[in-house]
Amino acid sequence: MAGKILIVDDEIHIRMLLEQTLEELEDDYGVELLTASDGEEGMEIIQEEQPEVVFLDIMMPKMNGYEVCRSIQESPEPNGSKIVLITAKGQEIDKKQGLELGACMYLTKPFDPDKVLLVAKELMNLE
Repeated sequence: MAGKILIVDDEIHIRMLLEQTLEELEDDYGVELLTASDGEEGMEIIQEEQPEVVFLDIMMPKMNGYEVCRSIQESPEPNGSKIVLITAKGQEIDKKQGLELGACMYLTKPFDPDKVLLVAKELMNLE
């Protein structure tokens, strides 16, 4: 059975673009796409659904991407979600902080949809 991908971004057009980019995985592999509009909602979905991959924005209301990463790391229950930070914050210090908090990858906006698709396939061991 194919897994789940969660997209967490407060900007609806970014969520829609990521969904459109990843819908090929839905069609070809049966991957389930989930979305959240802020970090708090994203955290709830991560705990309930245990997605394999989470594309996570950093700058969001309620709970930012760094806080979500920290919460996942500090959770007593193991979580196998692979976090890919996807953000306009492209400074090396931002990248370093994200990776230290448990993200496995860091992509900057504007992102290349082909790269996002490739990353998702790699992290889910598809193809």
